[in-house]
Amino acid sequence: MKKPIFTGACTALVTPFLNGSVNYPMLERLIRRQTDAEIPAVVLCGTTGESPTLSDCEKLEIFRKGKQYAAGKCLILAGTGSNSTEHAVALSKAAEDVGADALLVVTPYYNKATPEGLIAHYSAIASAVHIPIILYNVPSRTGVDIPISVYQCLSKLANIAGVKEASGDITKIARIRAECPPDFCVWSGNDDQAVAVMALGGSGVISVMSNVLPVETSAMAQAALDGDFDTAADLQLHLMPLIDLLFREVNPIPVKAAMKLIGFDCGTCRMPLTRPTAQTQKALADWLSIS
Repeated sequence: MKKPIFTGACTALVTPFLNGSVNYPMLERLIRRQTDAEIPAVVLCGTTGESPTLSDCEKLEIFRKGKQYAAGKCLILAGTGSNSTEHAVALSKAAEDVGADALLVVTPYYNKATPEGLIAHYSAIASAVHIPIILYNVPSRTGVDIPISVYQCLSKLANIAGVKEASGDITKIARIRAECPPDFCVWSGNDDQAVAVMALGGSGVISVMSNVLPVETSAMAQAALDGDFDTAADLQLHLMPLIDLLFREVNPIPVKAAMKLIGFDCGTCRMPLTRPTAQTQKALADWLSIS
C-alpha cells in the first residue's frame, strides 16, 4: 500500500513579485507562515503560483529556495506540468534534482490528449523521476478531463500518488474512490468542496484559501479527516463567503489582493492577468475586517 504524501490542507502558494521579479524575501515569509500554521505541504509554481508566466529558471530557483525556506517543516510540491511531454520530463527531473519532495503535474493543455496520450505522458514522467507525482485534473483551464480509466491505469505505477481533482464534479470523486485502488489518493482541488471530498474518503485539499487563512483551513480539513463533520461543515460554511470572493475573478487575482490586505504584499499578477476590480477589492476588505 502506498502511503499518502500528506493529509489535510496543502497550500497552493502564490508567487510574490517585486518590480517584475520574484520576491524571495516575501516567499520566505509566506512559507514560514505556512510552516508556523503546521501546514504539511505547499505547492510552488502551480496555477495559483502563476506557472504559465514563470520561466523554467525562475521555477527551479523557487523550488530550490522554497526547499531551503521550508527547512524540513513542510513538503515542497513542485508544479512541473507542460503540454509538451519532453518539457515536462525535463522540468520534473530538474525539480527533483533541486530538492522537490513531490511533483504536481497538470494535464497537457490545449493539445487535448486522448486517454492513451495521457497515460503515455504521465508514464514518461513517472519513469524519469523517483519522487511521488500527483496528477492535476482541472478541465476548466486545460480543456481535458482525465477519465477514471486513466486513473485506474496510472494508479498501478509506484510513484503515482493520486490526483488533485478540480473538475468540480462530486459524483466523479465518488466514482474515483469506488473504482480506483484505496491507496490512490484524492485531494480536493476546490476549496468549496473540501469537506465533501473528504467525506467520500479524500485525503485533504490543495487550497487557495489557506494562503489567507492557513490555520482555519487546516482546522477544517483536520476535523473532516477526524470524522468530526459537524465542526468541518460549520467551518466550511463560515468560510464560503471568502471562498466565493477568492474565485470571483480569475485565480490568483483575488488571493493576491487578499494577501496584501492582511499585510503580505505579493505584488500584482503578471500579465495577462490584471488587478482586481474595485468591487472585488472592497468586498475582500469588508469580509476580512469582520472575520
